[in-house]
Amino acid sequence: MNTSVVGMQWGDEGKGKIIDFLCRNNDVIVRFQGGNNAGHTVILNGKKIVFHLIPSGLLHKGKICAIGSGVVIDPKVLIDEINALKKEGIKVSSDNLKISLFSHIIMPYHHIMDGLREKKRIQKIGTTMRGIGPCYSDKASRCGIRMIDLINPEIFALKLKDNLQEKNEIFEKIYGLKAFAFDTVYEEYNGYAKTLASYVCELVDFFYKLRNKKFLFEGAQGTFLDIDFGTYPFVTSSSTVSANAILGSGLSFIKMNEVIGVAKAYTTRVGEGPFPTELDKNLGGYFQNKGKEFGATTGRPRRCGWLDLVLLKRSKILNNINKIILTKLDILDELKEIKVCTAYKQEGKILKEFPVDLSKSTPVYETVKGWGKKTEDIRKYKDLPVEAKKYIEKIEKYLGCKISYISVGEMRDAIIKKVV
Repeated sequence: MNTSVVGMQWGDEGKGKIIDFLCRNNDVIVRFQGGNNAGHTVILNGKKIVFHLIPSGLLHKGKICAIGSGVVIDPKVLIDEINALKKEGIKVSSDNLKISLFSHIIMPYHHIMDGLREKKRIQKIGTTMRGIGPCYSDKASRCGIRMIDLINPEIFALKLKDNLQEKNEIFEKIYGLKAFAFDTVYEEYNGYAKTLASYVCELVDFFYKLRNKKFLFEGAQGTFLDIDFGTYPFVTSSSTVSANAILGSGLSFIKMNEVIGVAKAYTTRVGEGPFPTELDKNLGGYFQNKGKEFGATTGRPRRCGWLDLVLLKRSKILNNINKIILTKLDILDELKEIKVCTAYKQEGKILKEFPVDLSKSTPVYETVKGWGKKTEDIRKYKDLPVEAKKYIEKIEKYLGCKISYISVGEMRDAIIKKVV
């Protein structure tokens, strides 16, 4: 049984905890896209563990975690993450962490270019300034530096010179900035290469030998940040949908048996872009504070809104989702009334199809009764308040898809299996 886990909204759905929960029944956990602009949080023994590049399955003994070729890697961030995990007593070695030879490397000029482009834009995107987009741009332009290049000093020197020849001219002549010194960048990144070399692996051959094992694919961000199908241009620079799990990993020789979509019981997004169900500062602030809606990577406050079922239905189709895991149900506990978006309206007309331009859509709401009881200590579905069950069942009926688990808190065991 091979499973892909994807976010059904704009990311931050709580996938880190879900991966941590699901990987108990899997052998190999693979991150297949994105970079350190994502953050997955798991509470371990009362302590918050934040992952940026490494799959959170590393918290379990006997699991192999892999960073696929579709991921872009900031080597300093990765090394810091490895060291932080080791400091917490978590085993990180070349036995349980593998990095694709073909993953592209985020260079210091990518960070600078990311910020400069955002400042020049008339229409701001809300980038995390982590250099993710420029790194993917270089990958597509065929001038990127991969992990296989980084760990080969001679090839790395050649490719770095080639890149600096172009980048320095842009920085100096267009932006009036100081050029990057080859020796400084080379020495710094050559040091990173020596630290990471033992983890680097030709993943296709490695995976092929393990093809009969159970694979779990970990997606970063969410469906509507997908470079093709998201709310472009307010998206990330990689494909976040489930179909990319195979491509971003090099595992075309296995069958994907299940796609699990993770959705919050409400909706959030970070950065700019359309958000039909976004709430004002008062109620949005409630979700922000109660749900601790601040980015694990950037610390930025997330925009908050009611659950958007129209959006989720589109996500179900795009990802071919078989099951849904609903997170943060407990954040709704204190609300007397809860609104759910069940349709969009444009120019006075109810839409029959998902709109190309989400920014012109007005949500059509249905109001349901809140439950007014704490759910964070509940572990059995039968013990949930009646109104909470009705809320869950409403989501299932609209989407035509079963919710298999419900998360009711940030603790690892705060998960309810839905048994009917």
